[in-house]
Amino acid sequence: MESGNQTRASEFLLLGFSAKSDIQFVLFGLFLSIYLVTVTGNLLIILAICSDSLLHTPMYFFLSNLSLADICFTSTTVPKMLWNIQTQSTIITYKGCLSQIFFFIVFGCLDNLLLTAMAYDRFVAICHPLHYSIIMNGQFCGLLALGSWCLSIMGSLLETLTLLRLSFCTNMEIPHFFCDLPEVLKLACSDTFVNTMVVYSATGLLAVIPFNGILLSYFHIVSSILNISSATGKYKAFSTCGSHLSVVSLFYGTGLGVYLSSAVTSSSRTSLVASVMYTIVTPMLNPFIYSL
Repeated sequence: MESGNQTRASEFLLLGFSAKSDIQFVLFGLFLSIYLVTVTGNLLIILAICSDSLLHTPMYFFLSNLSLADICFTSTTVPKMLWNIQTQSTIITYKGCLSQIFFFIVFGCLDNLLLTAMAYDRFVAICHPLHYSIIMNGQFCGLLALGSWCLSIMGSLLETLTLLRLSFCTNMEIPHFFCDLPEVLKLACSDTFVNTMVVYSATGLLAVIPFNGILLSYFHIVSSILNISSATGKYKAFSTCGSHLSVVSLFYGTGLGVYLSSAVTSSSRTSLVASVMYTIVTPMLNPFIYSL
């Protein structure tokens, strides 16, 4: 492609949901309400865990980290979307786009790794209850949380830095309400092979492997529960991981929905709606699941 059709990019255009002003007003109210509920609900969970000594356990320690990650995850995209709707603007700067991609990946991966740590916690609690306090001690839990943060940051940094080598076409329109990495890569005029390999590697390390860890943990958990003779014992054992299992199903179910919608159909509208479930609705529902 000729160099005249390439640019170093100073800004992108986020096309969002609809150009109709009446629809924009409804969307602004809807997403503002969801965002406020998400932030308030997750903050209340963090405050409850910090203030109640009975909740100073490994499971609730990871839950407080998950709530913080959810607040940051939704704050990465929703405030900018609300600002664009309010000002009738679609512009996001190149630096702003890179920053959004970086933090979106960080907190998305962090959610994934924390859910894996919580699955391991449930595995130890149900399958090795006599050794639970020894295995899941404060130092080990702190290392798991710290490792989750570090891996997420390093993986996101690698994916974001590789974007700096790309040149972009004159069409800078992103059919999304935030800078989604796959959509940004589609706008590149230069070769994206390295970027694709980095994305696949990071996804395998920070998503596929942890997900398999969750599946393995619950395989052993279900096996242990089935070996319990009494129905009351089975219910009690399952109830200790019911909330976590619900959050895992919601997180991966909506994430898989985004992937399948983009793979099955080329419609950006379908992918957009699926992304709303994954990035906005799921963080809002998590506090309700754990509170109930």
